[in-house]
Amino acid sequence: MTALILNPGETPLETLEAVYRDEVPVRLDEACRPAVEAAAARIAEAAAGSAPVYGVNTGFGKLASHKIAPADTAVLQRNLILSHCCGVGEAMPRRMVRLMMSLKLLSFGRGASGVRWAYVELLQDMLARGVTPVVPSQGSVGASGDLAPLSHMTAVLIGEGEAEFGGRVLPGAEALAEAGLTPLELGPKEGLAFINGTQFSTAYALAGLFEAWRAARNALAIAALSTDAIMGSTAPLQPEIHRLRGHRGQIEAAAAMRSLLQGSAIRESHRDGDTRVQDPYCIRCQPQVAGAAMDVLRQAAQTILTEANAATDNPLVLSEAGLIVSGGNFHAEPVGFAADMIALAMSEIGAIAQRRIALMVDPALSFDLPPFLTPAPGLNSGLMIAEVTTAALMSENKHLANPCVTDSTPTSANQEDHVSMAAHGARRLTRMAENLNHILGVELLCAAQGVEFRAPLLTSPPLQKALARLRADIATLAEDRFMATDIARAKDLVASGAILAALAAELPELE
Repeated sequence: MTALILNPGETPLETLEAVYRDEVPVRLDEACRPAVEAAAARIAEAAAGSAPVYGVNTGFGKLASHKIAPADTAVLQRNLILSHCCGVGEAMPRRMVRLMMSLKLLSFGRGASGVRWAYVELLQDMLARGVTPVVPSQGSVGASGDLAPLSHMTAVLIGEGEAEFGGRVLPGAEALAEAGLTPLELGPKEGLAFINGTQFSTAYALAGLFEAWRAARNALAIAALSTDAIMGSTAPLQPEIHRLRGHRGQIEAAAAMRSLLQGSAIRESHRDGDTRVQDPYCIRCQPQVAGAAMDVLRQAAQTILTEANAATDNPLVLSEAGLIVSGGNFHAEPVGFAADMIALAMSEIGAIAQRRIALMVDPALSFDLPPFLTPAPGLNSGLMIAEVTTAALMSENKHLANPCVTDSTPTSANQEDHVSMAAHGARRLTRMAENLNHILGVELLCAAQGVEFRAPLLTSPPLQKALARLRADIATLAEDRFMATDIARAKDLVASGAILAALAAELPELE
């Protein structure tokens, strides 16, 4: 597989999404090598000098006042990595680790970290040859860097820890050897450069963003199908309504739904003589809710993209000024805020989708659809409990959407007295996306069932394509059957992008 070239400070979301979804290997643009090497030379010079420089010839955190002899700097950095390998919990998914490694390359590429180019090459070769460190997913508070998870990643580069290679989990040194690679000895500041950064939190936030945006696009398409299922009105999609308010997401959501419903015979059948004056909010206010969520996701995307391209370790080498300066770029507060925003957006997308499901299964509200969307209610329960499942998932996501960034606690003997909690704030997004895709999968099942009850009237041509894609995997529910398989398949069609691909329709883009 051809490696993608990363341009530090300029790498777009599309490149990072390819790393996440397709596990594409990456390499830094060679143009950044002189800056990387200049910073490394400045660190080597400081290490040989007598002046104390944090993390170069001193201890760390509360121990920064302890001066380290030049002969001990390599041991200092090795001890740092080994002592900080304190992660617990399930291992990060492989693609998430690879994204984290790629983000570390981007940070090094800014030429302010002081690592040797040899470490850049080793990271790149590990990505190219499929050596993936085993990294526990819990243990970071998102300040002073994602210390524990990044230490587990770094341990493999020095021949410690564990890594996956060729489908097996091996000791780090053995995994490198089988891939034809050699571990390196850490030089001055290099261990600190690896672990003082936000790449764990940022990787999970990026993954959450990518999944949330795909879910938002799916929600527009599935909501359009639900609108036809309950014979909802398209009048609230009139472009003038949305231009008068002016929010970009709302305007785009309404336009997408208008386009998706264009040519629906179901819609045309009740333009005249429909005694209903207004639809419930979950139908009528879809552009306002989905559009607002899209706007929030775009705001979060700007923050996370900036962070992905940033130098976030400490201290930083300011080569032009000839300085090595301690700061706080390792504090993941921006990522924490962005993760909370993504969580809120996912929760709301799921909340309104769940209300559409409830609408469709309720014969008092669904405009003549049978109870629970089964042709033989009573004998059959149809989608009754599928709706209950979505209520449970919706409620769970509401709880998960509570902010994490506000929950600081002091650590490291009060030296690190305010932290971001961005790590688990971003990590929860994976679980929320899974829940949301299940909700949207059930809505897809309900909407398809509802639209088919409107036969011989047909929905629009693009929505017919989505319906055909669903029915290629999941048959119409004629009588009760084991439902968990249907729900899992529907969720996979949503999460994989298969429904979006079948639509072949223009939907809003993230940027």
